[in-house]
Amino acid sequence: MRLATLAKVVIGMGFALGGFFSELRAQDTIGTQYKTLQPTYITSDFDITGTLSNSIWKEATPVYISHEIEPNDQAPAPVNTEVRVLYSENYLYVGFDSEDPNPGKIRASITDRDESFQDDFVGLFLDPFSNNQQVYEFFVNPLGIQMDGIRSGNNEDMNFDALWYSEGAISDSGYTAAIKIPFKSLNFPRQDIQNWSVQFIRNYPRNSRYQMAWTDVSVDNPCFTCQNGTLTNLRGLESSNTVELLPYAMSFQNSSIKDPDNPSSGLDHGPLDGRVGGSVSYSPTSTISLDAVVNPDFSQVETDAAQIGVNETFALFFPEKRPFFLKGADLFRTRQDLFYSRMINRPLAAGKITQNNTKYSLAFLSAYDRETPFIIPGKFGSSLVRSEINAYSNILRGKYNLSDESYIGGLITARNQGEGANYVGSIDWQLLLAKHYYFNGQIGYSNTKELNDTTLFNNPRTFGRSSYDAAFNGEQYSGSLISAEFERQAKYYNFSFGYASFSPAFQSQGGFINRTDRREFEASQSLSYYPDRQWLSQGSIRVSGTWRYDFAGQFQERYIFLRNNNNFAGQTNISLSFLPVNDEYFRGEYFPGMRRLMIDVSMRPVEGLSLDADFDFGRYVNRAQNPTVGKGYNMSADATIKPTSQLQFALSYNYSTLSSVDGSENYYSGDIIRLTSRYNFSRRLFARIITQYDS
Repeated sequence: MRLATLAKVVIGMGFALGGFFSELRAQDTIGTQYKTLQPTYITSDFDITGTLSNSIWKEATPVYISHEIEPNDQAPAPVNTEVRVLYSENYLYVGFDSEDPNPGKIRASITDRDESFQDDFVGLFLDPFSNNQQVYEFFVNPLGIQMDGIRSGNNEDMNFDALWYSEGAISDSGYTAAIKIPFKSLNFPRQDIQNWSVQFIRNYPRNSRYQMAWTDVSVDNPCFTCQNGTLTNLRGLESSNTVELLPYAMSFQNSSIKDPDNPSSGLDHGPLDGRVGGSVSYSPTSTISLDAVVNPDFSQVETDAAQIGVNETFALFFPEKRPFFLKGADLFRTRQDLFYSRMINRPLAAGKITQNNTKYSLAFLSAYDRETPFIIPGKFGSSLVRSEINAYSNILRGKYNLSDESYIGGLITARNQGEGANYVGSIDWQLLLAKHYYFNGQIGYSNTKELNDTTLFNNPRTFGRSSYDAAFNGEQYSGSLISAEFERQAKYYNFSFGYASFSPAFQSQGGFINRTDRREFEASQSLSYYPDRQWLSQGSIRVSGTWRYDFAGQFQERYIFLRNNNNFAGQTNISLSFLPVNDEYFRGEYFPGMRRLMIDVSMRPVEGLSLDADFDFGRYVNRAQNPTVGKGYNMSADATIKPTSQLQFALSYNYSTLSSVDGSENYYSGDIIRLTSRYNFSRRLFARIITQYDS
């Protein structure tokens, strides 16, 4: 019965191919009414204010954000927004006048950077190379709080932080905002006359979340920024050399109680110690950046939120938060995580150079690291090995842009640790075949020479059917990866077919590859609907399936995933998911019929309150050394409360439990509670306290 069900899904996918070939023959392209704007040139720079009080704004030709994107891309914007653009040799100025019929409902708070996306905001997408490969995002809320990021295709990286200026002010008729961007903060072509792709955006969160744009954007076109307008005839832009220095010096002392059993015994003070270091950033041209750090200090970086991993046999992923590695991170990214900057643990020194042009981008990073960790992947689990061994890491990434939505790229990583080494090379691509249809993929090869030190790691598990084992006993081996996906992206109907394989001995010690010895076949299709009602604005139905085997041809896992997602009034999203088929082979045992139900809810009903909850329950594998099947559930809940525009509390709760099917034994249960309290004294100064309990 299950095989018949899987066959029906595959047959259903086959019907999609007919639509593809008919559209491929047509070879038509998605069009929109592109707009152009020639900004007004000014000879003298000025300080911006949130009220746009400087009369020079009146010299700029106004344009209007008049098209709705969400929830209905065929409707006019529900509110009026005027945009004016000026520029000088050194800066780009953008002013927004945002009318609001109910100014009292404007959502705005004083928060840290990049944390105002639930507020009202305005901003722009800016693509100086007009190639859709590195699009700057600059947004500002009504109080001048900044949000910025980098978009490549439909992928956003909000870790990007540029130097720019913003102001905002709320009035009786709405709010105004101004943005001032130094050209020194941007990469742009080295030519006398510039024509830049641009889109002006307004976010209007009320009963629904409305997003509006300057140009007539069609959701049926998966390339959002390909539908931008154009800033034309920019001349004489200043791109002189820039240097940024950030040195630091610190001292510290450790003290401990002399007698732990006697709190009044006094303290035993250790020696006074110190550390110095810093970073430097240099941009010789508008297309090249050089960055370096020496003994960097990352003490200001927020701590990672804990994850529940009691029943997880594979290494957990934590996002990068360190500024040096975040800058230009999008240029190193590939479809598979062959470079994971957190595998560079505590660099003594590191440097990188990036170059971004209209047709290509290049990025190179080199680091000397201390206490470098290892992730040793496998079929049923991975091993995280901490070490005190230093390592040299080098990463080279290049990408050539074939068109706005097509590219081919390459990545080489090398890590040397004493007598051990790991080298990885790969080629990745994205090709727009026809309207809506894409072919993406990556192939790679690794060569690994292990350390010869079984005291560091001595796990005897083997890599597939080979004679190589995971222990650090000086073996040398190689492996490969192949991944490919054919997909349709459109407004109403989408599908994808994918294949991925990671050979048993494939390793990327500078990346995040935690599972190998697998061949996976994936397929999915989804149907979206847009009723545009007060109570329901958009929804989708999705069905997907995955079949996994190891390299010996042994079945490992298959499942079918059903999902229904709906956006309701009050900015409420509810998703219901179900696994009607979920069979897995784990450590010699076969576990069929592990059906599960998942419920996800998110709400933004009023300003100052957001709620998120995820709940799944059913049957799971208890992934002990002698695995069994169990029943249990996992839940997580997050609440953000803003009593005032400057005070915020963010509370998260995670709970997980699993018991035997008959209820006679509890395998595990536990929770994590985390409270982040923050008060913003101003836009640039805040105090934060993080409290966390982990059972």
